[in-house]
Amino acid sequence: MLRPYESLVWLALVGLFRSRASLEAEILILRHQLNIQRRQSPKRLNFSTLDRLIFAGLYRLAPSILGALVILKPETVIRWHRAGFRSYWRWKSRHRGGRPTVPLEIRELIREMSIANPLWGAPQIHGELLKLSIEIGQTSVAKDMARRRGPPSQGWKTFLRNHADGIAAMDLFVVPTLSFRLLYGLLIMGHGRRQVLWLGVTAHPTAEWIANQITQACAGSRPLAI
Repeated sequence: MLRPYESLVWLALVGLFRSRASLEAEILILRHQLNIQRRQSPKRLNFSTLDRLIFAGLYRLAPSILGALVILKPETVIRWHRAGFRSYWRWKSRHRGGRPTVPLEIRELIREMSIANPLWGAPQIHGELLKLSIEIGQTSVAKDMARRRGPPSQGWKTFLRNHADGIAAMDLFVVPTLSFRLLYGLLIMGHGRRQVLWLGVTAHPTAEWIANQITQACAGSRPLAI
């Protein structure tokens, strides 16, 4: 005697060679029997995993079968199909090995080297580990290095604060006169004490004139150049 699932497959194969009128008549008979069975059966039915796979697979092949459901709701079949889809991709994306894990002592060594040498990057630490015959990838070294909140060297703000006495700002600006002439001013200001180091004015600015102004400003001459 055939099992229920084997009988289902057999009927599907036989149906390929039957006439359309015969198939429609059999479908009507089966639906009527299901309606009678539904009136006498309990409200909640138990479905096996294979039953759910059959319903979800048929829904995948022909979504229009939702209109032929009698003993369960269409939303239930859709929920089963989505659950199977999630299970498939969970199995597809499962962990399949990959890179071997780095031993704890090597990870601690990488961390200590990065703390003791804040200017070293992953390539430098990776090279030192190779000298010690420790085979490890550079990506793994970068992953296990100690994370720093700030840059390894002084930032731009710290650099300006430490070297403010030796830094000067320069600006070339235009001043219109009452006679509609244009005068060009060169202002050089020191960052240390925020004082004007040089102020030069000319009607014909040239590269040589600007170079002369900078030379005199750096030489400590008095701010007078017109």
